[in-house]
Amino acid sequence: MLPSMGEARYRKRMSRSDPRLYVPASETAFAEGQTIPLPSGQAHYLGNVMRQGVGSAVRVFNERDGEWEAEIAALKKDKGSVLLHRCERTPAPTDGVELLFAPLKRDATELVIRMGTELGVTRFRPVVTERTNTHRLNLERLSLIATEAAEQCERLDIPEILPPESLRVVLAGWPDDRPLFAALERRPGEDAGVKAAALLIGPEGGFSEAEVELLRRHAAVHALSLGPLVLRAETAVCAGLSRLAARAEDAARG
Repeated sequence: MLPSMGEARYRKRMSRSDPRLYVPASETAFAEGQTIPLPSGQAHYLGNVMRQGVGSAVRVFNERDGEWEAEIAALKKDKGSVLLHRCERTPAPTDGVELLFAPLKRDATELVIRMGTELGVTRFRPVVTERTNTHRLNLERLSLIATEAAEQCERLDIPEILPPESLRVVLAGWPDDRPLFAALERRPGEDAGVKAAALLIGPEGGFSEAEVELLRRHAAVHALSLGPLVLRAETAVCAGLSRLAARAEDAARG
């Protein structure tokens, strides 16, 4: 069946540069021809930041329904809706790691969330160590940053961000059979054949000697070397995640 003139015009104007928005899954699954409401923040963004209007092409996504081509059906101030046209990408199982990190100053922590989301982190778990230099986190803002990063990098899911806990509490409840790779300064890596479930990055100044000993004694913890140089914590996050991704690719190739 040939597409209608309206549908043909819509398909012609769709492009990869169209706004891509996360719309949380609701009780009703996405379906072709369905009109769904936009969260108020997304409606405001489309109308006031992107200067889009009714009929403009957009893409909407979430971890359950996948990614859909759509167009703006209604838009007024902080309210709006989109008309779904076609499913462009279906959900697939995610195989990212959990990132445990010591909270940093605001800009550095936000950078960790953004980079981690782009590198496939499924869950962020802030851990308070002896040398952690800040204990205050705006979880709502960090969740917004993770959402924006997911929209930009074209992943379908939004990573979870947990409230901070002390390193000792986290390790006390960590299962022995869930590999946790810890980036320990100037220490050799080990267990190259183990598939990582999580990565731990310490604070500026590194872990204390007592914390290093605590990590060394835990059955799930494996050392991960990031080289001979001392890295900033946010740089170590990027290096550590990239290192684990490369290990996973090598293991998959056999």
